[in-house]
Amino acid sequence: MKTLNVNLGDKRSYPIHIGSDLLDGSDLLSPFLSKQVMIVSNTTVAPLYIDRVKSQLGERIVNTIILPDGEAYKTMDSAMQVFDTLLANQYSRNATLIALGGGVIGDLAGFAAACYQRGLPFIQVPTTLLAQVDSSVGGKTAVNHPRGKNMIGAFHQPRYVLIDTSVLKTLPDRELYAGIAEIIKYGLIRDLPFFEWLEANMERLLQRDEEALAYAVERSCINKAEVVGEDELETGVRAALNLGHTFGHAIETAMGYGVCLHGEAVAIGICQAADLSRRLGWLGDADVARIIKLIERARLPTTPPQTVDTDAFIEHMAVDKKNIDGNLRLVLLKRIGEATLPIPVDSALLKATLDWYGRGP
Repeated sequence: MKTLNVNLGDKRSYPIHIGSDLLDGSDLLSPFLSKQVMIVSNTTVAPLYIDRVKSQLGERIVNTIILPDGEAYKTMDSAMQVFDTLLANQYSRNATLIALGGGVIGDLAGFAAACYQRGLPFIQVPTTLLAQVDSSVGGKTAVNHPRGKNMIGAFHQPRYVLIDTSVLKTLPDRELYAGIAEIIKYGLIRDLPFFEWLEANMERLLQRDEEALAYAVERSCINKAEVVGEDELETGVRAALNLGHTFGHAIETAMGYGVCLHGEAVAIGICQAADLSRRLGWLGDADVARIIKLIERARLPTTPPQTVDTDAFIEHMAVDKKNIDGNLRLVLLKRIGEATLPIPVDSALLKATLDWYGRGP
């Protein structure tokens, strides 16, 4: 087991434990739990892992809420179901929520924890690769709005993150590939040696090599923890973690939540951001080809769906948290291994990328 720390000072710093079979009687959860515990999970994950989590909870008062699986259920209605269950069982403000699932469950349960009685402690137990390497760390919680992804939310840090890499053995291939998109992102924005490692080891990840997956999860969490420790509320360097996300969120919103997985949309968005960076003179053709090749090797899409036209892209990109005073701002690449902070973009160059990229001349 490896232990990392998200250093936020005072009492808000927290550990990330990474290892295999950590859900099996390791008693790692107990120090972070109060007497009342609520487990939030979904219909896919709960049958696989909820009993293993319960086995660590001892004599505590434990209730569960099992939500439907999918991005389409990351809504205020689902959050209200969590609030209703907490209230019906008379949970106090020092109760603990456990988010057991992928990014949807982690974001939604974290948002409910942030809001209920103005803030409950919660624990992240991520069960997808994408959640393990990205969304479970850093305290971003939210639900979606029909007009924009993650537009209703709060910063609310977990008390603890428990990453059991053995659960990745049962992860569907498509979900595995989606998580690799976020892993590639870390190499692109701040960790060139990691990007080069991914180029040399992509097939090992796809084959679920335990050592390779554990290393990729750990290296990603190290990157995420360092950035969050430096800029918790995304007023500076943390915004670079959004490489590809403004494009990707536009795809998800336009197509309908859940049609395109988040990691798939981010992979496409990274390719579009790379193309725009090339148009600005920062990346060369060989750099863009190198990025696209790695994403293709990860069995991820690299072109936007034909159903999302340029006007729709721009309309959905306008609803983005990085925009200021109505001005569209994007994270781009100065070079492989170095991202910009969100910057205003030339509308003609952006339109050129959206008109051409993935659609042919």
